[in-house]
Amino acid sequence: MPTIPTTPSETGPDPVGGPGPTARPTTEVTPGAEPSVPAAQVAAGAESSVAQPSAAELARAAAELAGGLIAPPAPVRLGDVVPAPEHVTPDPAADFTLTGDEAIRVDPAGRDVAEQLAALLRPATGHPLPVADTTPGPDGLLALTLSGAPLDAGATGADLGAASGADLGAEGYRLDVTANGVRIVAATPAGLFYGVQTLRQLLPPAVESRTPVAARWTLPGGSIVDRPRYPYRGAMLDVARHFFPVSDVLRVIDHLARYKLNHLHLHLTDDQGWRIAVPGWPRLATVGGVGEVGGGPGGHYTADDYRRIVRHAAARHVTVVPEVDLPGHTNAALVAYPELAPDRVAPPPYTGTEVGFSYVDPASERTYDFVADVLAELAALTPGPWLHIGGDEAFKVKGAAYTGFVERVQAIVAATGKTVVGWHQIAPAAHADGRVLQWWGTTGDDPVTAEAVRRGARLIVSPGNHAYLDMKYAPDTPIGHDWAGLIDVRKAYDWDPGSHVADVSAEAVLGVEAPLWTESVTSLPEIEFLLFPRLPAVAELGWSPRSTHDWAGFRARLAGHGPRWTAAGITFHRAPDVPWPAEPDSPAATTPAIPAQPGPDTATEPV
Repeated sequence: MPTIPTTPSETGPDPVGGPGPTARPTTEVTPGAEPSVPAAQVAAGAESSVAQPSAAELARAAAELAGGLIAPPAPVRLGDVVPAPEHVTPDPAADFTLTGDEAIRVDPAGRDVAEQLAALLRPATGHPLPVADTTPGPDGLLALTLSGAPLDAGATGADLGAASGADLGAEGYRLDVTANGVRIVAATPAGLFYGVQTLRQLLPPAVESRTPVAARWTLPGGSIVDRPRYPYRGAMLDVARHFFPVSDVLRVIDHLARYKLNHLHLHLTDDQGWRIAVPGWPRLATVGGVGEVGGGPGGHYTADDYRRIVRHAAARHVTVVPEVDLPGHTNAALVAYPELAPDRVAPPPYTGTEVGFSYVDPASERTYDFVADVLAELAALTPGPWLHIGGDEAFKVKGAAYTGFVERVQAIVAATGKTVVGWHQIAPAAHADGRVLQWWGTTGDDPVTAEAVRRGARLIVSPGNHAYLDMKYAPDTPIGHDWAGLIDVRKAYDWDPGSHVADVSAEAVLGVEAPLWTESVTSLPEIEFLLFPRLPAVAELGWSPRSTHDWAGFRARLAGHGPRWTAAGITFHRAPDVPWPAEPDSPAATTPAIPAQPGPDTATEPV
């Protein structure tokens, strides 16, 4: 991934390892409201020592606030969901309003999702919403039902119009709102979970508040039948260029889950830092983990830290995809273990942003011992099927030396029981069963990648000029790069993963991923500023059928999410190409960033 040095902004707080010695970028932010429990602690399920009020206290507080309600918000329509559902059938005569007397009824296998729904709704509504492990009845409640086994992908639109859980695949759901209650039906807990994410969007934006709000909690009547276009829908967070603590990663996972993304690719190693502890190679973390772009302290994740990330992700049906970038981008590893370097000499630590100068020795057996130990540890810690081996920008390892290295590493991955993923530069290497190439080009003409697909590879599509979320929105965006071009919201949305790479069939595309490289990104609010509002655009490409693709409709639906992000304390960019509703009570568009931390590592916190 080409890298351009960042430009510090003129103002901002003192840096904590920023792109320059005395300044860090100042991000344009639109922070959320400031409830009595800090929004930073609660926006995505907050990790806090603050005691949470009881349901009764929340209800009383909501009643006390009723007199202060200025005006009801604009009603949410059934078709306002992002990503766009496959089928939407409104019924204006069937709206359902929560009264506070509802219980959430659920099949026992879906109880975790029901607890998540309750935890999402209780703080803002003040409603008790008890969860009962009983077979849901037909009316007067919130019901989550697991029904049947997934149908194959060949179900037609007509089939889906009358779908039960058996018709929806492994991640699909049906949501019905009637005057008597709300029911979500799915074949799996993942499908129920995605139905819950849709349900939250059908309530007023204030549902995202973590303190009581006086509002009429009405859902629009009708039915939604929905399932994803692609099985792989993801985003990447680079924690190597700048290190981010576990709490920040958990909050990013919550953001992905909100928009039905199901993979988090963690770029764990690079020239500036090695971020995961490995038994038998302790200096990778204690030496290689020190430092980051701009000279900050860096850091690393212990095995327990990593397990916590994986556990938090799994509760939200997000699969973690760990990446160790090889054979290039390895300066931090060589600082820790110079025996891996071609000349056996330790280089100095690197805090810049250039690429392509470092590599492990492809001719040394010690290198393959190292690779085997690292990948075995990651495989043991990661329940998902993927191990990402990087493979990009190894400019000093060429020809047969490079392809031979990749082929040996692919075999090492297979020996762990995992499937190999690599950037599309690994395409010339011999095919390995199931291997996946992550394509990040900026033009769709790539015959080498197309040939690898003909030999059996599948693609994750991440075009640098559409999906790279570290690109600037506009020339004056205070952080980010522009080597792949400027990416406003429309450019992030207006492309098709299924036809983007020439001579690659739609069937070979496994999915889509939006990478966020962090050479210029130093804090969680800056991460959020670059994610929002473009992350939902990429999420819609991965989830929604191509037939729903419509820029005018998307921008109108997306605009309604601004108040949701404000209520949740999420930093976002007020992109001028989106007709955001007025928020007279919110701070100005350009304000100091608000620190934020996600919540406890439980399956029941809001997501």
